[in-house]
Amino acid sequence: MNNPGTIQAQTDLGELRRLIDQISQTINQQQALIATQPGLAQQTAVQTTDELARLLLFARRSIEDVERRVQAQEKERSQLRALQEIGAAINSSLDLNEVLNAVMDAIISLTGAERAILLLLNEENGELEVQVARNMDRETIEKSHSFEISRSIVRTVASSGEPVVTTNALADPRFAAQESVVSYNLRSILCVPLKVKESITGVIYADNRIISGIFGDRDRDILAAFANQAAVAIENARLFREIRNQLMLITEMRDLMNNVFESITSGVITIDQADRVRLYNRAAERILGLPVESVLQQAYRNLLAALDMPVEPLVEAVKQNGRTQQTELDIVVSKRAGLTSLNMTFSPLHDLNQHTLGVAMVINDISETKRLESVRRYLPPALVDQVRNLDAAQRPQRRQLSVLFADVRGFSTYSEYLDPEKLIQVINGYFTEAVRAITRYEGLTDKFMGDAVMALYNTPLNPQEDHVARAVRTALMIQENMRQYHESLPEERRLHFGIGIHTGEAVVGNVGSNLRKDYSAIGDAVNLAKRLQEIALPGQVIVSQPVYDVVREWVTAETLNPIRVKGRQALERVYNLVAGTW
Repeated sequence: MNNPGTIQAQTDLGELRRLIDQISQTINQQQALIATQPGLAQQTAVQTTDELARLLLFARRSIEDVERRVQAQEKERSQLRALQEIGAAINSSLDLNEVLNAVMDAIISLTGAERAILLLLNEENGELEVQVARNMDRETIEKSHSFEISRSIVRTVASSGEPVVTTNALADPRFAAQESVVSYNLRSILCVPLKVKESITGVIYADNRIISGIFGDRDRDILAAFANQAAVAIENARLFREIRNQLMLITEMRDLMNNVFESITSGVITIDQADRVRLYNRAAERILGLPVESVLQQAYRNLLAALDMPVEPLVEAVKQNGRTQQTELDIVVSKRAGLTSLNMTFSPLHDLNQHTLGVAMVINDISETKRLESVRRYLPPALVDQVRNLDAAQRPQRRQLSVLFADVRGFSTYSEYLDPEKLIQVINGYFTEAVRAITRYEGLTDKFMGDAVMALYNTPLNPQEDHVARAVRTALMIQENMRQYHESLPEERRLHFGIGIHTGEAVVGNVGSNLRKDYSAIGDAVNLAKRLQEIALPGQVIVSQPVYDVVREWVTAETLNPIRVKGRQALERVYNLVAGTW
């Protein structure tokens, strides 16, 4: 769209041209009339009309020159206006591809080039690489096509920072001898640098391989001015892309870390330099019983106070010396029965420069592990993993049990002649054979008492319908194990177990104090089993009447004299098992 002032100037110039044409016609008419006049008057008139014709010709050429200048000014003004509009357009976007395509279309629009190519400097290898190429129809030239350009001109502009324009490269002495110019038949070429703070970031190359003389110095200057804006816009878009990619990477890493923290079974709590909780994952929420909204961004000391965890000195020690700290403690967690045992590790949080940013707390609930470990001391390994509810199983309760006591007869006398190390070695050998049998029939090894061992059957930890038979078969297996074991021992080390078994009601559960508790059974059934073991001779298995009544079909037994047990009025009938299937 032309400027109104330009339109008016062009109108006025057109009117002057019309008037000159009319005057020229009038002179021509006068010259025809003068030709008919004789003498001196004719000569004078001819001189006058010739002078007028000369002046009119000068006026016509002056008007044409003014018209050319007006057109040139209008073209320059249009280019400057377009430069302003395009500059605003390319700076309105931070998308690198949009900016590059807008720059290319603007170059073709400003210069009338057949095609335009933008090359940017690769900072890693220092090479100029084609980023985008567009033709005069605003279509992208695919990179798979051969870019037939003058690389020497591109390198010259990139190294010197000075723009280059040639109206006919084939006739330009600067470039005519270059192979690319000749082989590609390049003609009009315009190449300007892209600069950001005096640093060359790339070049813009425009050409026309058909028409010569379409670029001039004004096009060079206009394009150079535009290139300065374009360079800034491209650099901004590149920086924006890098920042966006970095943010995306950071976001992905953050999401990944959050997913990791949320999926791991360990509780993770991070404390920043302001002593506030910055991370509190789901596992921590589950272990400690405190909701995340009551903990995040709060002072970590509030968390410790709410749970009565005296670990603040450990946190402060990590902050001061940067060394990892560990501890185990028991806490009371809301809505959870009993104590919760925690294993806690405190480690410093460091940045890339190893500056301390805070403290990380890793928390593991080891309550179940500790309970299982305590059970493993007296329960066969095969049964440990079958226990579904340790708390319920270890709670004191009345239950029908079978109890086995086995004592190494004559060991006290034998031990008088052995040193302590040898003594322990001998008794451990006998206990090993006994526990092997107890484990075979899934008994619970309650405790070792000097040279005796106590086993329980049908506790909540090892429920068994056939608990009486299991206790008896254990005793028979111990006796058989002893026969085989003695074959590997010298005569003087061959000792024997005296075993007592009874079945009846007893109270079973954790017994002890707050400092230490053991799983055991107490009651009349235990006392009678212990009394039967005490009267058993070496190699004997003495059982009570209730036990014999259950197993009499598959054992051979001798009836012994009834015995009186402390606390009971009636005599107890007892039997010595001689043989049986086990």
